[in-house]
Amino acid sequence: MSIYLHDIPLTEARKVIQDTLIEARLWQVIGQERIPLDEIALDRVLAEPIWAKISSPHYHASAMDGFAIRSADSHGASQTHPIHLSVGDAAIYVDTGDPIPEVMDAVVPIENVESLDGNNQPSSDVRDPVQIRLRAGVTPWAHVRPLGEDMIVSQLVLPEGHVIRPTDLGAIAAAGHDRVTVARKPRVAIIPTGSELVPIGEAADRGEFIEYNSVILAAQISQWGGEATRFNIVPDEFDRILECVQEAAEDHDLILLNAGSSAGSEDHSAGVVKELGRLFFHGVAIRPGHPVIFGMIRRNTGSEIPIIGVPGYPVSTAMTGEIFVEPLLSCWLGRKPLEPVVIPAFITQKITSPPGDDDFVRVAVGRVRERVLAAPLARGAGVISSLSQADGIVIVPRGSQGLPAGEQVEVRLYRQVAEIERTIFAVGSHDMTIDLLAMHLAHHGRRMTSANIGSQGGLIALSRQEAHLAGSHLLDPKTGDFNIAYIHQYLPDVPVIVVTLVGRQQGLIVAAGNPLNIHALADLTRQDLRFVNRQHGSGTRVLLDYHLDKSAVQRGEINGFGQVEYTHLGVAAAVASGRADCGLGIAAAANALELSFIPLFHERYDLVIPREHYESELLSPIFDVLNSSDFREAVNMLPGYDVSEMGKIVEQIG
Repeated sequence: MSIYLHDIPLTEARKVIQDTLIEARLWQVIGQERIPLDEIALDRVLAEPIWAKISSPHYHASAMDGFAIRSADSHGASQTHPIHLSVGDAAIYVDTGDPIPEVMDAVVPIENVESLDGNNQPSSDVRDPVQIRLRAGVTPWAHVRPLGEDMIVSQLVLPEGHVIRPTDLGAIAAAGHDRVTVARKPRVAIIPTGSELVPIGEAADRGEFIEYNSVILAAQISQWGGEATRFNIVPDEFDRILECVQEAAEDHDLILLNAGSSAGSEDHSAGVVKELGRLFFHGVAIRPGHPVIFGMIRRNTGSEIPIIGVPGYPVSTAMTGEIFVEPLLSCWLGRKPLEPVVIPAFITQKITSPPGDDDFVRVAVGRVRERVLAAPLARGAGVISSLSQADGIVIVPRGSQGLPAGEQVEVRLYRQVAEIERTIFAVGSHDMTIDLLAMHLAHHGRRMTSANIGSQGGLIALSRQEAHLAGSHLLDPKTGDFNIAYIHQYLPDVPVIVVTLVGRQQGLIVAAGNPLNIHALADLTRQDLRFVNRQHGSGTRVLLDYHLDKSAVQRGEINGFGQVEYTHLGVAAAVASGRADCGLGIAAAANALELSFIPLFHERYDLVIPREHYESELLSPIFDVLNSSDFREAVNMLPGYDVSEMGKIVEQIG
């Protein structure tokens, strides 16, 4: 078989893996075990079919409390011509589940029977009268569960490859089994490598990263029916990685070698595979995750097991699990690979993709009016939060170079469709209270997903019917008011309700203690300062431009004016990391990163909501939250906010 040391197409990579494992007789269930039929069998995969050893029920059973009779004895009974049957001869009392006497073929429910004593008077003992009176006939086998109604001996109950559910446990027991034969859980070794990695719970110094990729992989493997072993972090030392892989190969079925992000770590992975076995490919044409490695490692016994070199970036790690590991575990367990729910949706933003790669794009998904929308999330392979926020994946096939905004796509959902229907799409300006609002809405059965595209971008998204609401704080230089003029500009024909969320302070975010003694916009022209700006279209940028125009400060004199971030927290992070000395933002962002804040301006931050959504059931919990004391108190705990006008309708337009 050929060895590929360059990026190969995904379809070819999958074929290489399958062909290699077929040759090694590993493209099949790798083992079986016999386990008791109790809760430990839940979610296990049957390695053998379940055949009924007994019928269920295995006798004719009463389906009701009442009297077993011969149906023929009731023929002709009516309200005016009742039939009397003697108990013990023509009628016998039975409880639900009792066997039906052999000579009888029906049950009359007790509520349809008149119990009589020997004098044809109502009997005080309804279950043991002398005789019964019937005023309606019954058909043969009425209210009887005949033998084998549920299953008949030798009948197939569950097929091989079936994943056992809670109700299946009952069906298997009813069929006469107390143990089941299931596929053995594949044993997967996860080896994180990288001298820059530190374990979860330990403080990470500059240049160090918390190692959590192994947690992601282990959880995926457990969810997919495998059994994971997380090894301790191995430094970027070839011999130590080699030794660890050799150890793992002896008692596992698969090795996932997760490379760190330091220079040369990927070379170690490939070198280890070559040293201990065969390397089949190093690189797959997918984004994220292209540096994937696949090979086979020799055991001391002479047999081989597969090894996958997993890229170190967390999104690449998770996607490698989904793309390569899950199908392999499914094969070893004898079930079909998991098939996500796929729904059509429309992309809200243009996507640019590498022309030679299959591009796996994380998206947030929600329904606005009649259209399901897919909003692309942050693309970086290191942005693990994009996976937590993702509702699904859109695959842009190689050769297409991306997708235009508005293109219809297929989304492979991570969530249930019902969750998507409860999702509120919020776009526009970034504010930390939006995150708080989303948290409180979760208690009301709503999900809120937000995209930080700036205040103007939010209004444009509303005009395109791509969101339910937009956060905005656009200052009108002519009037000094916020948002209204821009709503008329961008949403001229859309009836809109404008609701105040908060008043807030804007100012300069600076290093803790303000060591550079920054106090005003005029200081931004100092040559020893590096500024970080916000993007065009954001309310903060409009606010800054307005005040710069009123002052003598020239934009060209500000060092870093062209360097932009898309959120207030992004500005704060730039200052905290030393990439910049200051930036315009909100006090809560400065406080979150333990920075200092120089207040300069006060502004109003509004929610702009088209009337049709304002009046919808989907958004109704928002206004309950805005009027709740719990939410107001939570916002008040953040610095720089004023909640006195929260929930107030500022304007009704159209």
